[in-house]
Amino acid sequence: MKILVTGYKGFIGSHVYKALSDHGHSVDGYDYDESHGCIPYIADYDNVIHLGAISSTTEKDINKIFKHNYDFSIKLYRECDAYKVNFQYASSASVYGDLTTFKEDGNVSPMNPYAWTKYLFDKFVTDIEPSSRISCQGFRYFNVYGTNEEHKGAQASVFTKFKNQAIKDGRIQLFEDSENYKRDFVCVDDIVEVHKQMIWQHVSGIYNVGTGTAVSFQKVADLCSSRLGVPIEYIPMPDNLKGQYQKYTKANNSKLNSIVDIKWTSPKQWIDANLDAVEDIRKSALT
Repeated sequence: MKILVTGYKGFIGSHVYKALSDHGHSVDGYDYDESHGCIPYIADYDNVIHLGAISSTTEKDINKIFKHNYDFSIKLYRECDAYKVNFQYASSASVYGDLTTFKEDGNVSPMNPYAWTKYLFDKFVTDIEPSSRISCQGFRYFNVYGTNEEHKGAQASVFTKFKNQAIKDGRIQLFEDSENYKRDFVCVDDIVEVHKQMIWQHVSGIYNVGTGTAVSFQKVADLCSSRLGVPIEYIPMPDNLKGQYQKYTKANNSKLNSIVDIKWTSPKQWIDANLDAVEDIRKSALT
């Protein structure tokens, strides 16, 4: 199968690009150029997997976010429909905001410009679906974590932040009251598996992509602290996150699980397999 992956240099995109290539597909990558926003030529592809986006939930340039995440996505979808190229794209569980139920056809409550762009594009493809000539699959990723996300900086998952803090400072920092903040943490390897399996399914729709289990930040910190051998330091939540910080996410993944066969990875399983004690990491770096 010939596949184009947008955002292929990013965290999730790089994993998807490599996995599909290793699986024997012919895969090309594309990165959005903000200076002209040209649409890639996609007529020769079987599938486009659209993962490129401005993913920062604290980005304040609304025009920039909408141009990249919404306008460009619509143009790319229309090209795919014109050439009958099947389309997968990254949506986000941020569309649910501060809700406590998470169903694809249920209510949404976007809390920032990024979430709004994801919801509005979901709405666009849902509204146009009856006239579409392709399969279009939107994936509402919950809180994705995994290897090779160091370049994300402040947008990296707590798994990566905790590891880097432990190595650099000998401790990890956790927001106060983190036992009350719970997330559905989903491993990037499971995200990859969803894409791999779903490209063979000629179905359209929006799908929650999460484990179906909510785990507190405190629990993740405890696991990382124990594994890395460092203490936890509690800090106040920054002002720029107050008011838009989701307290709870838990995917209703029954729709996706009815199609794919995935053994969802738990945070503990990933931490045990991927994190070593800080002293071991430092010794390894010296040899």
